[in-house]
Parts: sequence; structure tokens; C-alpha cells
Amino acid sequence: MRKTLLMLVPAALLGACTWGITLDDAARSVRTAWNGDVSSCRDMGKVTVTVMDHVGPVDRNDIKVRDELEVMARNEAAKLHADTVKPLAEPVDGSQAWGAYLCGSQRPQPSGNAPAAQPPAPAGSGGVQTYPVKG
Repeated sequence: MRKTLLMLVPAALLGACTWGITLDDAARSVRTAWNGDVSSCRDMGKVTVTVMDHVGPVDRNDIKVRDELEVMARNEAAKLHADTVKPLAEPVDGSQAWGAYLCGSQRPQPSGNAPAAQPPAPAGSGGVQTYPVKG
């Protein structure tokens, strides 16, 4: 019984790391320009967000940490009345700097070797759109 309890406590603590980090309603319209050119957008400022990247001696999943950083950056950008965020650097020790931009109807264009966004399929053509799954 005691061994089971000792195994469940760390699992519960690790699972609790993401509680409370949710996308605000205002941030739902904030896009992430991963490789986009934001030169035609208005710079609204810089935000630096931080999450726990490890619990005690255990490192957290890198993808989960990056996802939480993006959510927090979008939340902060919405407070600045920005509609687009772009990472300015890679995450370091659970902290990452993001640029907040107001692009309006001008969407950032992909740069470098990033795949270009596909235009939506015409209505009635039987086209399929895909959306990323959060897991």
C-alpha cells in the first residue's frame, strides 16, 4: 500500500503542472507566426513568459512546456491588443521571449523553408481541412 502511494504522489504532482494554464477568450484570435515575416505588422511590444520546465529532478516534456509558453504568450499579447505573436528565441529554463504584433488583415508571410499555407478549399468541392490536435 505504501509503495503504491509513493508512486502515485509524484504522478499526481507532475500531472498538476498544467492546471491553470488555459487560453483566455481574448487570446483565441491571437495567431502564432512561427516562421512568418512580420515586417509589415505593427510592433506592439515584447513579452517574456515562464513556466516550470522541471519538477524537482524530473524534466517536463519539452513539447508540453513549449505549448504552455505559446498559450501564455498569446494571453499576454491579447492584453497588449496584438493579434499575432512570434517567438524571438528558443525557450531556456522554461522562459521564452515573444514579439507581439498587430497585423490586422495583413497576415505574416512564411519565410525560409517553412511550408506555405494552403488556401481553403472552395465550398462544395469536398475539400478537407485539418486542424492540429492538442494532446
